[in-house]
Amino acid sequence: MKKHLMWLIGALLIFSITIISWRSAEAGKPIITKTTTHTILSEKDLFAQYVANLFQAAHLQQSGLELAVFQKAFTGFLNLKLANKLPQNSSILTVVDLSKPSHEKRMWIVDIATKALLLNTWVAHGQGSGDDMASHFSNNNESHQSSLGFYLTDDIYFGKHGRSLRLDGMDEGFNSGARSRDIVVHAAPYVSQQNINVQGRIGRSFGCPAVSPEVSDLVINTIKGKTVLFVNGNDSSYSSKYLNEDDLPKSLFVPDSSATMANAGIVANDTIGK
Repeated sequence: MKKHLMWLIGALLIFSITIISWRSAEAGKPIITKTTTHTILSEKDLFAQYVANLFQAAHLQQSGLELAVFQKAFTGFLNLKLANKLPQNSSILTVVDLSKPSHEKRMWIVDIATKALLLNTWVAHGQGSGDDMASHFSNNNESHQSSLGFYLTDDIYFGKHGRSLRLDGMDEGFNSGARSRDIVVHAAPYVSQQNINVQGRIGRSFGCPAVSPEVSDLVINTIKGKTVLFVNGNDSSYSSKYLNEDDLPKSLFVPDSSATMANAGIVANDTIGK
């Protein structure tokens, strides 16, 4: 009996020592709590995120437009808006990407306010710029080359190509000669699938962004009256003050903000397509 009692006392003593040691060890451990990590995005990252969301919402990737090209065009759109070069209700942005071959549909008309692609179609480049691919660009008269950069659309007139839309080049030295060169949007029968089938490319202009007669009225009616048209191309010498992202107010591109585009004066245009 005494042996069993001594054994029980010993076991209880060992158990007590173990418990005390465990509690002491636990007391010495640091207390671990869950923390939430917040990623702070720079203004540049916020802008890139906003552009990517807009790009995705308008389904522009599926139509063949490159995100980097759209970001350039949208940057210029905002800068021209902030410079009061555009009416406050102007929401139409046209992108022409001459880094793509002419047999591809390389003109996109986007409504920024509704995040919608309105039209994707063919557009010609100048005879002097190249055959299917445009590789040479000029601001000079009689060059018959396309000019890169940002344009503002203006008024409609009837000329040798019929109903046409005047353009004003906004980049000095690159497309500022658009008026004197009569660089306009007009219809051209050589911008067609038939021409692609025969020659492997659409026809070429004297530098104008000519479009198919089938869509010319739609194009002109949609982009007329002080909207932005951006012509992109493979030319490392091109530069523009309207491509500066550094001075864009953060309030213009806060993601998912209902006031985002309202702050830039961008609202839906009820006259589109009429």
